[in-house]
Parts: sequence; structure tokens; C-alpha cells
Amino acid sequence: VRQAREELDVFSKKLIQAGVPGHDTAAHEETFFQLRQFFNSHRIDETAYFLSAFEDFKKIIWEFADQLKDEFKDQKHNDQQIDGQFKELRDAVESNSIEKLREKSKEFISKYVEVQNRKDTSKAKRMNSIKKNLNQFKKKLTEAQHTLNHDFLTGAYNRRFFEDQVRSFATTVDMGDSKSVMMILDIDHFKKINDTYGHDIGDFVLKECVTTIKKMFTRESDVVARLGGEEFSIFLPDYTMDMAIKKGEEVLETIRKQAFVHGEHQIKFTVSMGLSEWRMNDQLELIYKRCDQALYEAKNSGRNRLVVADKLKVAV
Repeated sequence: VRQAREELDVFSKKLIQAGVPGHDTAAHEETFFQLRQFFNSHRIDETAYFLSAFEDFKKIIWEFADQLKDEFKDQKHNDQQIDGQFKELRDAVESNSIEKLREKSKEFISKYVEVQNRKDTSKAKRMNSIKKNLNQFKKKLTEAQHTLNHDFLTGAYNRRFFEDQVRSFATTVDMGDSKSVMMILDIDHFKKINDTYGHDIGDFVLKECVTTIKKMFTRESDVVARLGGEEFSIFLPDYTMDMAIKKGEEVLETIRKQAFVHGEHQIKFTVSMGLSEWRMNDQLELIYKRCDQALYEAKNSGRNRLVVADKLKVAV
């Protein structure tokens, strides 16, 4: 991801330079060609990744099917052996020979016990193997679900999952009786951090920011997500605005006081925050807009602070 980001930065600079009067048109076309090649290559890599994951999934299912197939074969073979012994026993009964009946009875009982023991042993081995594969399968599904719902870098929820959770809450809870608040926060001067220390430190700051936020919003219902870049959102069901303001001030204070250590660097940063109450019949897009405008006001009024959208004249 970092490599892709750096390559896109290079292309962006080349395209900006192309807008300068007198710039070489051929070089401009070459840049566009390289950009198309970059996206084609990226799509191919992305497709290969998903195909590889799909092949792993198919392999697990196929191994499971193979085990069931072997089980059916064993059962059929065992049943054929029992059928053979039963036929001989029936013949002995009809022969009216005591000695033959005694002999075939012993053989039948011996074979029946042998087959049942073999079945039990085979079943135990098979169940252990199936259990192992199912545990592995469950682990892979859990990992896939986590990847689907979480931001790859910070471990916060991603935007898609965040919006699903908010919409689900809005449809299952009587908003007339329930107070809820959404926060959107943004790291101040994040580009300067990247330019000064590099993308590695920038990624470190993003992760530390999420770690700090998660420590302060610990309810199971709290949803902490990365919306993109250095912007994060927090949805707080069953929360009043007064509670949210107090908690938001704690977040601001905790981050502004802390020095985040990475190797020989000590990085200090602040965040700005916009808050809005979720009202009955609100659409997600509207509450996003209110939070964004409150965040914009927080940035314009000096950063390192929070602004409540409900106290602004927000255009809808």
C-alpha cells in the first residue's frame, strides 16, 4: 500500500508539471501511459490475491469432501464383509449341521466385532481429522471476516462496516427514546508529519491514535472506525451530547499531552473533532455533513479542539 501511494505521488507530481507552459507533450503522454500501466498491474495483483484466497478455500472444502468419500468407501467395504459372513451363517443354519453352525457363528461374531472395532477406530481418526480441518476452516473464515470489517493498518473498523453498524442501529432502535452521538476527528497537520518524518512514522501515528481512542471507548456498542487517511469516526449509541463532549475533551487532552515514541523520534500531535447528535429520522449522509461542518469549524478556529454541530447554523 505504501509503495502504491508513493508511486501515485510521483505520477501526481509529473502531471502537475505537465500543466506548466512549454512542458514536453510527449513526456506528458508517457506519464499517462505509465499511469495506465500502473493501474493495470495493480488490478492484476489484486485479482491474483483474491484468486489465491479462493483456491485455499476450495482446497479446504475438497479435503473435507475427500474424507467423507473415504468414509463411505470404508462403510461399503465393511458392510460387504458383514454381508458375506451373514450369508455363510444363514447357510450353516439351513445345513442342519451343529458343527458347521457353531463354526460359522464364531466366525460371524468374530468378524462383526472386528468390523465394529475397525469402524470405531476409523471414525475416531476421521472425526479428529475433520475437527482439525474445521477448526482451520473456522480460523480462516474468522480472519477473512476480520479483514472484511477492519482497516488493514490501524485495526479500527473500516468505513463500510461503520456505516452498516450505524444504519443497523437506526433501523432497530427507537431513535425517539434513544440518544446517540457521532464524532468525526482528524489529526492536525498530518501531511507535515509525513513530510517531516516519512510515511513509516505517519503510519505509526495513525495506529497510535486509534490505540488511544480505543482505550477510551471500551463499550461493546462503541464503534471506532477509520474513514480514510487521517480521519476517524466514533459512533456512540445510547449517549447524550453532554457525555460525548466530556469524553471528547478527554480524548483531546490525552493526545495533546502524550509524546509518542518511535525509535529515536518523539512525536507529539493533536486532533480536531466535530460532534453531532443523531436525531430521529436522520439520514447517515446528513449526520456526516453536520459532523464534517463542525470539524471544519474546529480546524478553522485554531485546531486542537472540538465543535458541536448542533450549536452551528448548518445548511441541510
